[in-house]
Amino acid sequence: MSTGHLIIHYADRRIEVNGTSLFFANPIVPYSVERLTDHQTGLACVFTEDFLKPTDRSASLQQSPLFKIGGTPVFALTDDQAATMTALFQKMLAEQATDYPFKGELIRTYINLIIHETLKLQPSNDLVRPQNASSRIASLFLELLERQFPIENPNHPLTLRTAHDYALQLSIHVNHLNRSVKEHTGRPTTAHIADRVISEAKALLQFTDWSISEIGYALGFDYPTHFNNFFKKMTATTPKAFRSQ
Repeated sequence: MSTGHLIIHYADRRIEVNGTSLFFANPIVPYSVERLTDHQTGLACVFTEDFLKPTDRSASLQQSPLFKIGGTPVFALTDDQAATMTALFQKMLAEQATDYPFKGELIRTYINLIIHETLKLQPSNDLVRPQNASSRIASLFLELLERQFPIENPNHPLTLRTAHDYALQLSIHVNHLNRSVKEHTGRPTTAHIADRVISEAKALLQFTDWSISEIGYALGFDYPTHFNNFFKKMTATTPKAFRSQ
């Protein structure tokens, strides 16, 4: 929740807000906030889908109207609505500082109250301003690609490996993604993905003690030979030889 004049770049949209508003960010969708004034105040709550699961009786939280890709996750608030939301945020902050053994359950309740209070509101579709679709989609793809890195645990492999994977996350057809990226950058989607994966592979080979098979698995390759072949195609050398250098 924030008060001020700002622009939220979310998915393929540009949402301008001037006043008090509530914004629900989906971590799958790249977004950024552009401040138009120096003075801005706000409160934020960051939580995972798993945190809400003990009380979540619905399907994935990502299918909620507030978090679903393609929705409008910004809600303009009146003074009374802002006061209600502020009180709930402040209750969460106060509870977080206590030793109450069931404070997690209580914080989940406050989060659900915010969600349900917001579901009664109408999203601010009138705030959405159109942009050049091609350049925006390309920017979203590049931001989402960068968010996959760095790889910090060999047991948590890269999940987005293909243009089709990225298109699914952005809720667009893969052909649309490929056309937009090529038009905006002059290079294919697959080339951007391959370059970023090989850059991460080099960093992991240089700065970790992970085995080559662990690095390949972390980067989304099911078999070490597939990783070796990819690395050699991109660099004209093998992972082992690169590491020894």
